[in-house]
Amino acid sequence: MTASPDVLVSDRSTVAAAGEHALIARIRQRLPAPPEWLVVPPGDDAAVVAPVRNAFDVITTDACIEGVHFDRRFVPPDAIGHRALAANLSDLAAMGAEPRYALLSLALPASLPLPDFDAILDGLLSEAVRHHVAIAGGNISSSPGPLVIDVTAVGTVRPRRFMRRDGARPGDVVFVSGAIGAARAGLELRRMAADDSGTDSASLSLRYLRPEARVRLGLQLARRQAATACIDLSDGLADGLRQLAGASGAGFAIDAGALPIDPAARQWFERQGQDPVAAAVAGGDDYELLFTVSPKRLGRLRGVERLVRGLPLTRIGTVTKERGVALRRGTHVEDLPAGHEHFAE
Repeated sequence: MTASPDVLVSDRSTVAAAGEHALIARIRQRLPAPPEWLVVPPGDDAAVVAPVRNAFDVITTDACIEGVHFDRRFVPPDAIGHRALAANLSDLAAMGAEPRYALLSLALPASLPLPDFDAILDGLLSEAVRHHVAIAGGNISSSPGPLVIDVTAVGTVRPRRFMRRDGARPGDVVFVSGAIGAARAGLELRRMAADDSGTDSASLSLRYLRPEARVRLGLQLARRQAATACIDLSDGLADGLRQLAGASGAGFAIDAGALPIDPAARQWFERQGQDPVAAAVAGGDDYELLFTVSPKRLGRLRGVERLVRGLPLTRIGTVTKERGVALRRGTHVEDLPAGHEHFAE
């Protein structure tokens, strides 16, 4: 990000009226002092970052696109910023990486109100501060169409400590963190502008608007080498299970009765005439971690549980030799519902 630091914005009402250089200055004025390892901070043509000794860089990128990943009619601007960074932090968590810095690229419609721009920054920067992520630079451009927030995040992990998707082996135990289904229910609530007194609508909306990346859990799983494979649930449990199964060349047997479906989400799905299991398994945006553990490493997992106090880790099935993913409901076995996939009808 480059702009003269003395360019200020006062009474201009839209990002177009403010202009690119003033918007960049507006961002830079809100950034905390850069850490010493950020040798050249935002303001030059590129950032210069000192590497962490004896560590690998872990790099991920996600674009949040209006009309695809969020709808400004029912997603407030600060939640848009929060979600944009949380999606990247969740990817780093699934690899066992400690977040370090991020690059921010914004494509802004000319009519975007300046207060909305500030609120997007509020959500993104508060999440960055919480996870000690330095904003190292980025870019701003105009967009003739939707609002786009493209974040590249970089973390670090020690050699032989990072987690992958391809390590699950037959006999491993399958776990998922937290609860599933709440984000999907929250999205449905907000799309319908529903205020259903029969459910905890505020908690469901919060799970969709401000998901929590399981960074601490990912770090502890990696440091203790407790997990054989791991993935984050940005696109839902069904998608995550299929991704792990395909990468590992194995199968999964999942117990529907063991799934940690959020109670308020279960109630919402039932009131809507939906199958709570199918809805929760197919729903995305949970940002929990799905991981497998060798029976020999279950003791390590108990150590992880002590360090992530208050976050449930639920055993939901086992890894099998037979390819594919089976969802067991008592004696009945069925295929998983489809998860989220871009371009899928």
